Amino acid sequence: MSDARQGVTVTHRRYVPYSHAHYAGNLVDGAYALGLFGDVATEVCIRTDGDEGLFASYADVQFRAPMKAGDVVEVTATVTRVGTRSRTIDFEARVVCRGRPDVGESSAEVLETPIVAVTATGTVVVPARA
Repeated sequence: MSDARQGVTVTHRRYVPYSHAHYAGNLVDGAYALGLFGDVATEVCIRTDGDEGLFASYADVQFRAPMKAGDVVEVTATVTRVGTRSRTIDFEARVVCRGRPDVGESSAEVLETPIVAVTATGTVVVPARA
């Protein structure tokens, strides 16, 4: 039996401010991406279950490429499993725009091919349906 909530996808885009740079080279720490995953998971829960839900765990997190201050990041969450109260969600954070300080102080470009920066699989829980 198929559940209409399975396959639901939500996407957010966010500019990464320089105030979040944590390391040399304006690198942003990995926790920034996890915070974005939490935000997009909240919208998934609202859309599928009418509740913000709670993030329970990550089964896998892969830091694949750096995220930097000045990036525009696109974060996508897709429901891959629907349980009675739990939902498994696949996440991907892609850099779609990147600053170009080598060209000019405020220069940036839209990337022809987005850079997959972080992937993860997580579990959220929602209240039981009445």
